[in-house]
Amino acid sequence: MAVLRFVKKNTVFCIAALAALVTAFFVPPDGAYLSYFDFKTLACLYLTLAVVCALRNIKFFTILARRIVSATGNLRLLFLILVVITFIGSMIIANDMALITFLPLGYFALSVTGMERYMAYLFALQNISANLGGMLTPFGNPQNLYLYSYFNIPTMEFMGIMLWPFVLSVSMLALACLFVPSRSLTIDDRFDEKLDRKKTVLYLVLFFLSILIVFRLIPYGVGLIAVTAVLLFVDRDALLSVDYGLLGTFFFFFIFAGNLSRVPAINDFLSALMAKNALLVSTLSCQGISNVPSAILLSRFTGDYRALLLGVNIGGTGTLIASLASLITFSEFRILYPGHTRQYLGIFALLNVIFLVVLYLFCQFVIV
Repeated sequence: MAVLRFVKKNTVFCIAALAALVTAFFVPPDGAYLSYFDFKTLACLYLTLAVVCALRNIKFFTILARRIVSATGNLRLLFLILVVITFIGSMIIANDMALITFLPLGYFALSVTGMERYMAYLFALQNISANLGGMLTPFGNPQNLYLYSYFNIPTMEFMGIMLWPFVLSVSMLALACLFVPSRSLTIDDRFDEKLDRKKTVLYLVLFFLSILIVFRLIPYGVGLIAVTAVLLFVDRDALLSVDYGLLGTFFFFFIFAGNLSRVPAINDFLSALMAKNALLVSTLSCQGISNVPSAILLSRFTGDYRALLLGVNIGGTGTLIASLASLITFSEFRILYPGHTRQYLGIFALLNVIFLVVLYLFCQFVIV
């Protein structure tokens, strides 16, 4: 029963572990396994999770949400602001960190106004906005940064390829927010939390340090030592609250993707498929192994970086594992709003299918 409870609570983690284990039978562990892992990504994910947990412990997001709600006073406008913040955030600090940062904000905004019934819809929209918001810039999504470097794509050409899908995504997200009722919001008068300014400044400095690490301005090893040491001294609960299951999920997906790239039969199969329709193959590949592994894997079998770039960006919508960032949303929702997982998965699936189909048809018949 304990095992069943663990599997139910960590389904995606278990699937990733099983996928890695199966592929390990075809590609036995060896020294090349070390090349699979993006240790910088794992380090940045750990750092941001830890800092966000610390900010959550001092009610930072609760207080910030109250101020945003006070400025809007309207549920629809609140949705639009939160979606836009997440969208822009993914362009600046990448989709993973945008979700880690702004999902708790959305949760607390709806919690303090008694609008929890819209939680699943908001999280699904924030997830889509994070996955699509970073498509315009080379550093917006991890797969963009990889392809930008691997194919040495000129910056203006890169942004030109992604501009119109970006505009369409913005338009669709704005339209989705219109389905939210324009309802007045009120704040519980008993809310009298005050911000701990010293800890807030400290934690925001740690968060800024994490961003510098993402842009390779500071070695991630330095950040791991500094952030962990500070939180051990100031807030050990933040370190205990980190979703280590999510880190493990990333770890196993790296093994899975790396092993697939070393199976000869799969190499031959993918080369033939990419020659026929790189956009379709890359989009569908994301649905099974997510967009980052798809970008790394498929880049070795095509020179059509235009179609591949489009595919691994729009392919971030769709299934729960189409983007590793979606695992963050699912994990956060499960933790913050337990007991409503089925509702979230249903809304997530419906919205993601709509976005995926519309964006794919647009790219296939208008851009490619």
